[in-house]
Amino acid sequence: MEVCEKKFFYVERIKKNIMKSLILAEKPSVGKDIARVLGCRGGKNGYIEGDKYIVTWALGHLVTLADPEEYEARYKNWDISHLPIIPKEQRLSVIPQTSKQYRTVKEQMLRKDVSTIVIATDAGREGELVARLIIEKAKCNKPIKRLWISSVTDKAIKDGFNNLQDGKNYQNLCDSAKARAEADWLVGINATRCLTTKYNGQLSCGRVQTPTLAMIAQREDDIRKFVPQPFYGISAIANGFNLTWYKNDSARMFDKPKVADVLGTLQGENIGTVTNLTKTAKKKYPPKLYDLTELQRDASTRFGYSPKETLSIMQRLYEEHKVLTYPRTDSRYITTDIVPTIPDRLKGCAAPPYANLCGQILRGFQKTIRPNSNFVDNSKVTDHHAIIPTEHTANLADFGDRERKIYDLVIMRFLAVFFPPFEYEQVALTVKIGNETFKASGTSTIAQGFRAIYKHDDDEEESTDKQTLPALKNGEKIPIKAIKMTEGKTTPPAFFNEATLLSAMESPAKYVQNKALAETLKQTGGLGTVATRADIIEKLFDNFMIEKRGKDIFTTSKGRQVINLAPAGLRSPELTGDWEQKLLKISKGNLKRADFIKEIKAYTTEIVAEIKASEKAYKHDNLTTTKCPDCGKFMLQVKGKKGEMLVCQDRECNSRINLSLEIRSKCPKCHKFLKIVGTGDKRMVTCACGHREKYATFEARKKEEKNSMSKRDVQNYIKELNKKSESMPNNNPFAVLKGIKFS
Repeated sequence: MEVCEKKFFYVERIKKNIMKSLILAEKPSVGKDIARVLGCRGGKNGYIEGDKYIVTWALGHLVTLADPEEYEARYKNWDISHLPIIPKEQRLSVIPQTSKQYRTVKEQMLRKDVSTIVIATDAGREGELVARLIIEKAKCNKPIKRLWISSVTDKAIKDGFNNLQDGKNYQNLCDSAKARAEADWLVGINATRCLTTKYNGQLSCGRVQTPTLAMIAQREDDIRKFVPQPFYGISAIANGFNLTWYKNDSARMFDKPKVADVLGTLQGENIGTVTNLTKTAKKKYPPKLYDLTELQRDASTRFGYSPKETLSIMQRLYEEHKVLTYPRTDSRYITTDIVPTIPDRLKGCAAPPYANLCGQILRGFQKTIRPNSNFVDNSKVTDHHAIIPTEHTANLADFGDRERKIYDLVIMRFLAVFFPPFEYEQVALTVKIGNETFKASGTSTIAQGFRAIYKHDDDEEESTDKQTLPALKNGEKIPIKAIKMTEGKTTPPAFFNEATLLSAMESPAKYVQNKALAETLKQTGGLGTVATRADIIEKLFDNFMIEKRGKDIFTTSKGRQVINLAPAGLRSPELTGDWEQKLLKISKGNLKRADFIKEIKAYTTEIVAEIKASEKAYKHDNLTTTKCPDCGKFMLQVKGKKGEMLVCQDRECNSRINLSLEIRSKCPKCHKFLKIVGTGDKRMVTCACGHREKYATFEARKKEEKNSMSKRDVQNYIKELNKKSESMPNNNPFAVLKGIKFS
């Protein structure tokens, strides 16, 4: 009966020529914002309807490329004789976990009174793929429009709907996205299945994760092979500053006897003569605006957040709080059309502690402050501009601690670009002592410029010589108090951490021999995308190919073996450079997707043949005597990102037992993060300082702390009481705090 009523309702609307547009957002939060702005108030299960629009949403991807077993049942069993698996045409599959929402979206798309589909997923290659796969799977052939916006504020949504683009303009972008997905499917599935079945281990590889793994291994090799070389120099102490001996423009010599001979000739010298003095005015301009990778690097360095954590926090600030623009951007510039919106963006973030700075910029914006090429450049913005605040008024009280820290990084960087450069004077001094040349350098500040807003933030400090040189002139004699030999050793490159690994993935040119491909990687953003790099790093941790020791990242035995076993082409970033060149051509209409996929299929056949023919071996060197509780096979001891565990060696079983797990709770004694060790009733909570307690005791303590008031709770409570006390002048509002237990 209900279906008949719906059909009758749609027919009546069509007769009256009342047609609607279906808007497909990427996530519920964005869909609901769009619905509110467009006046859609009829909330249903999975969509919201208004007079002109129906707004529905995906939950990320609802549709993906079908698994091998959906082509042939025999592929469900991983068998090397089945490889390579190369379908004639790639099929699509509905993701089971979100199939209910897919059915809702499909039903709305195919409604008789829906005339147009508006794609409102994230404006980029992957966002386009999310929508197009759903539309294709639903077999919907209705006209497509495209909403292309970088923030989800009311103003941005309204402006976007006033400037909807024809979906045909994005067909090449769609082809590029599908080509990338299909190529990764073909290469990743075949290479992973081939390695796993040939060597009977849970081995995976791909065109991004394997080169990333190889870079980590190469850095380890460079450090392992590095032999420190002692070097020597000479330092002279003058009146209030130091001078360094130079020979052939170098302050280092590796021949100690020669340095000792020079030092001998200088014994007794107590006067130096200034032979050259130069003063150069220099400027340091504000750092560029944030793209996602730069923000992830800073968050990792300053707060220890993983790239994935930072992206998750950014996503909340973008979607839920609506105070920052689209996070998945690789640009550090804004476009000229954003410039007129800057005053409103400054007003949006003008809450304490930014109010005074925002006011200062707003007062001078029309007079003395001019946006410049340091942060405004249309040619350096592709899909999305840099991460900046939206026009939405920020309420910092709604932010969690992590959200506040990330928001602060973005806002301070945004405000800094409107301030003048830091100006200083660089002083270079050359002094002759005996027959030898000594040099010194120093700086003096002329104007703080943008540095004034960072106060005492050491990370913003210029890495110049901090010593202050006295007022001197050419030919002047200066007293020398002491002359001594200095010693040091050359140091190896540092191990990768998550921040520096992101940098290497973004700029992997030094790992690429082909200059043209290196340049392409530079232009296209390196290995992976700003949106996927965090997931790639997490995948390497989850597959136990890399591990953390402190903040440093190391390859595991499994990881090093995978590099050795993987096809040569998959170990280098050059493959990504080659693909990105062609994907860029597809997006511009200069290469057909079918031609690219034909090449990928041929390459897939090659790498499968290479793995099959290999005579290399794989060895589990982390096998334990503990048997799997599910299948009885011996388990492997591995170290994940957050602790150690036992995992079954059988990939189909995949049973896991935690041995130790690092948790976010801090030690009551030294305040370092705690670790859970053991299993079942024998679990203990331990700390490096020696603190130990039973897990049950720990749980009881945390429950008690949760029931007590935190410092933030107390501050908020006092604020409320202060408000109330204004109308009750004779009361003492703080008396009620007596006896409350604080954490």
